[in-house]
Amino acid sequence: MSDLPPPDPSAAPAGGTAPIAAGTLRPELAPPREPHSTLPWQAGVGALAVLTVSLLVSKYSLDWLVEYEWPIAVYVAYTVAIGYGPSVAWWVYASRRWGSGRLIDDVGARPRWADVGWAPVIWVAALGAQIVFAAFVIGLDLPFSNNTEEIDSLAADRSYAVAIVIAAVVAAPIVEEIVFRGLVMRSMLDVMPALPAVALQGVLFGVAHVDPVRGAGNIGLAIVLSGVGIAFGGAAYLLRRIGPTVFAHAIFNGAVMVLLLSGLSDRVREDNPDFFDSAPADIADRVGPTAGVS
Repeated sequence: MSDLPPPDPSAAPAGGTAPIAAGTLRPELAPPREPHSTLPWQAGVGALAVLTVSLLVSKYSLDWLVEYEWPIAVYVAYTVAIGYGPSVAWWVYASRRWGSGRLIDDVGARPRWADVGWAPVIWVAALGAQIVFAAFVIGLDLPFSNNTEEIDSLAADRSYAVAIVIAAVVAAPIVEEIVFRGLVMRSMLDVMPALPAVALQGVLFGVAHVDPVRGAGNIGLAIVLSGVGIAFGGAAYLLRRIGPTVFAHAIFNGAVMVLLLSGLSDRVREDNPDFFDSAPADIADRVGPTAGVS
């Protein structure tokens, strides 16, 4: 037997560095980020088809019902129910058919307190995207039609004002985020990389706001709102949920409602005539300080 003492585990080996003593914290790399949840392509295609058909039906059926001269609030409620109700029904079906059956979790809509903090940041990003895309439309002299003209002309009707605010600030943000960032984008992420998925769902979001009545003016409107949709999509992808974009969407539409219903929009145009006169006439008369609700 050797009379040498046993080796010291804390001693440095020959030609090497000293080992880390027992109990010492070791540096660790951050765990890989959780991949974004996806859904089969059928969920997104179906959501787009249902929303498109329901919006067209609500539009043309409303044109027929206005002959009865019911209160404006009734027409707004009808538009919300027919335009968005089928999309909610499809969400339920898609969750049970291709998801886990947990409606909120399948589209990343479970709210968190942090959503309130993220919402203004996302809203600023969406506003910036709107400005950039609007500059592109103006620079190319593309036709543009604002989708808030009817709101501005009927703002004096209190029942209409309340109903349209509920539709634009509550119903539209919730349902449209569920459809585009919850169902459509998640289905695209199942078949393509993140960047094209975010961009394509944003374009589809802009196209969804097309109204045949506006004619060629839909081109500029769709482009501008595509920028907004891309901003919302990017935020939903990075945060892995749509709660923040629902709040940001509500802020976005709410700001437009405040500008229109308070008369601030008209005052901004009156105080800055040179700015709006510098744009092409067919755009300046419609864009004003806002490019529409999303």
